Amino acid sequence: MRTATASASLLALASTAAAIKGFNYGSTFTTGAAKTESDFEAEFRTAAGLDGTSGFTSARLYTMIQAGTTSDPISAIPAALNTGTTLLLGLWASGGETVFANEILALKAAIQQYGSAFANAVDGISVGSEDLYRNSPQGIAAGSFVGANPDVIVNYINQVRDAIAGTALSGAKIGHVDTWTAWVNGSNQAVVNACDWIGQDAYPYFQQENANAIGNNKALFDEALAATTGAVGGKPVWVTETGYPVSGKTVGQAVPSLENAETYWQEVGCPLFQSSNVWWYTLQDAAPATPNPSFGIIGSTLTTTPLYNLTCGAVGGAGSSSSSSSAASSEPTPSSSSIAPSSSAAQSSAGQGSSQAPPATSSVPDSGGSPGGIPSSQIVIESSETVTPSVTTTYPSSAAATPSQGGGTGGGSVSTGGSSIGAGGSSSSATTPSTTASTSAPATVPTLVGGQGRSAVASSATFFAFVVAVVAAVLI
Repeated sequence: MRTATASASLLALASTAAAIKGFNYGSTFTTGAAKTESDFEAEFRTAAGLDGTSGFTSARLYTMIQAGTTSDPISAIPAALNTGTTLLLGLWASGGETVFANEILALKAAIQQYGSAFANAVDGISVGSEDLYRNSPQGIAAGSFVGANPDVIVNYINQVRDAIAGTALSGAKIGHVDTWTAWVNGSNQAVVNACDWIGQDAYPYFQQENANAIGNNKALFDEALAATTGAVGGKPVWVTETGYPVSGKTVGQAVPSLENAETYWQEVGCPLFQSSNVWWYTLQDAAPATPNPSFGIIGSTLTTTPLYNLTCGAVGGAGSSSSSSSAASSEPTPSSSSIAPSSSAAQSSAGQGSSQAPPATSSVPDSGGSPGGIPSSQIVIESSETVTPSVTTTYPSSAAATPSQGGGTGGGSVSTGGSSIGAGGSSSSATTPSTTASTSAPATVPTLVGGQGRSAVASSATFFAFVVAVVAAVLI
């Protein structure tokens, strides 16, 4: 399983005819402010022009709904059409039937408004994200918030099929995104059967029950992907989230740094980009507030110059780009950020481990889901835990555009930068690792300032924020 032959076989199983490369994008900034069409355009143009790459031209979304509205289509759609970006659409599936009905309304409205141009830009449709994990014994034990049962997800998938039948989007492939522990769980087989493709979120960084030093990350990732691939009956497996933090808390043996993030990109990302559909986590998550951990490959300024070298096959240490001349901030990270998240990617002692045997005794295995747990598209109360530095996110002039609707400045810059997906941070429910507590953010990224994490606290906080956003939209 840990040989080059096994890795090549694994990639072949996960491959598609034409590999798609993209990033994950939330619908709001870290402040909770809604992203506008011009905001999305700026992000998409940046991703397409990243130095050292051939361009990341797909965007994975978590919701069809424009932030601050009840059921208006998300403004990422016209932004994608304007920039030649393709879309992995997402419908949020853990908010209850009323919220999902609004997701369907937004999907139908988008089809009607944008027609065949929209349909031609759709890579696929994801019904939900990590809902099965949050509803699993592992998720419940970790204190994760509301998820959804498999029968609910199947029902929602069928609703989406009905909604797109007879429309320009009728040929879209529908799937669900979750963690490897969800996909190998036989009680979720009905979801597998209902999907055209399977999405997996995987983060060896969080696998603190294993030997998860950077040198083992590729093996851990490959084994998790192999477990999923072997459990889904030959259906295509898309890597919908993975990445490695540039700064933040140490989890087990995994130490965030520019060097380790570059190593993960080279050893895990580069082979995947050749053969698999991949949506990396993440382009930017450090504007205006830097989450802990921070996974962004660019810092607080929206720029095509990454924090580390993205050229596949590159030789040399991290921080080779001009934006990362200094690897770390001189200010220490607050001690509150030293607590490891409980919603990690730990694998069970019976199965998919690292090259070293798992501990004889371990806590409930975790799933390896996204750092935010629930998409920070809905994060509002995050600001109560995160001190926002005074930062201006400057967009490249070629990416600036006048917003077609409210919000934003329309002048090529905004004073409240954005996060792609996760607002990182620490969890009060987890154990403190015995290794180094935290790694400071790169100098080009604001100093880490607390925040809630990928685990139970983050899931709870973000879900409540989601409810607040929905209620506010209804009142509007």
